[in-house]
Amino acid sequence: MSVLKNHTVLRWLVPVTAGVAVIGGGAAVGTFAAGADPALPPRTAAQLLEDLRTSRLDGLSGTVVQRADLGLPPIAGLVGQAAGNDLASLVSGTHTLRVWYAGPERQRLALVDTLGERDVVRDGRDVWTWDSRANTASHRKLPADAKDLESAPATPADAADRALEAIDPSTAVTVGRSATVAGRSVYELVLTPRDRDSLVHQVRIALDAKEHVPLRFEVLADGVDEPAFEVAFTQVDFRTPDADQFRFNPPPGVTVKEEPAGDERGPAGRQRPERGKADPDVRTVGTGWTTVLVAKLDAAGAAGAAGGKPGAKPGEAAGPDVDMMAKVLGGLQRVSGDWGSGRLLTGKLFSVLLTDDGRVLAGLVRPERLYQAAKG
Repeated sequence: MSVLKNHTVLRWLVPVTAGVAVIGGGAAVGTFAAGADPALPPRTAAQLLEDLRTSRLDGLSGTVVQRADLGLPPIAGLVGQAAGNDLASLVSGTHTLRVWYAGPERQRLALVDTLGERDVVRDGRDVWTWDSRANTASHRKLPADAKDLESAPATPADAADRALEAIDPSTAVTVGRSATVAGRSVYELVLTPRDRDSLVHQVRIALDAKEHVPLRFEVLADGVDEPAFEVAFTQVDFRTPDADQFRFNPPPGVTVKEEPAGDERGPAGRQRPERGKADPDVRTVGTGWTTVLVAKLDAAGAAGAAGGKPGAKPGEAAGPDVDMMAKVLGGLQRVSGDWGSGRLLTGKLFSVLLTDDGRVLAGLVRPERLYQAAKG
């Protein structure tokens, strides 16, 4: 598994001397002076990015802790209820995961909390999911050409992959201090957006000094010293796990539900777009760290934003889903301008604008950038 799928990231790196590189013709990237503990040989940012690009991972197991403090308002807790899942729990608090990797066809992820465990296991083309709280399990067959399981960033490597795709001339890339993560020596690669409209102050990626695999990933918001988002190994083993780790045996009393074969599908059976390909219902405005995603709400979402349902008569019940959506949106700040009017959700790292004409605009940007996109 390559921990950096987007090899074009290195086109922005032009080595100038053994100790300096230029990013996009603009910023100098200095060599790391190994004065911190642990002492490591000097590496430039260009060298660390090359280490990422060429690294290969045959096997790994370990424990990962994810922490998120995005500064969401209390009303955001209703989002998970409106969506009918545990979405809200993934954007706040601390979560522990166990991960196993034995190549692109054998992967396992277990989310562990005080109330139970949720697992996703892949063995070849077979994928099982299991929820201990509901005591339910499901199975589906992947297409013959399926790649790694697509999911939210579960490990530092997953998160680093997506952050490094954002590198362009608007990013300053430097080397931070050495450190120790999960008992292993690491270098630190630092990405700093140049555009002041970005709410991201820095992204810090700790790379294993020997294996060149990300062991910690941190995102710092502008004006905040502590990471707003962090995912890091607390224990890691680079030996390939045994095949038994990827054999799913249903617990007693569990009936495995068979799902249709094929690609992972989202709500209403819509196929998710492939990684790196745009959803036809979503467009982007801008580039790099200040990219704004623009989408149209479906009929139910637009009705929820308006506090009703499509075709509903005055006083007619809207239904529990629309009622919940209206309750969520009703708690958000009302905003307006020459772009129109709507409601605004802000956190430490992102802003989301829901316009009264049925659009959703979101990005790692200040609200003013959303307003510009909404007007344009």
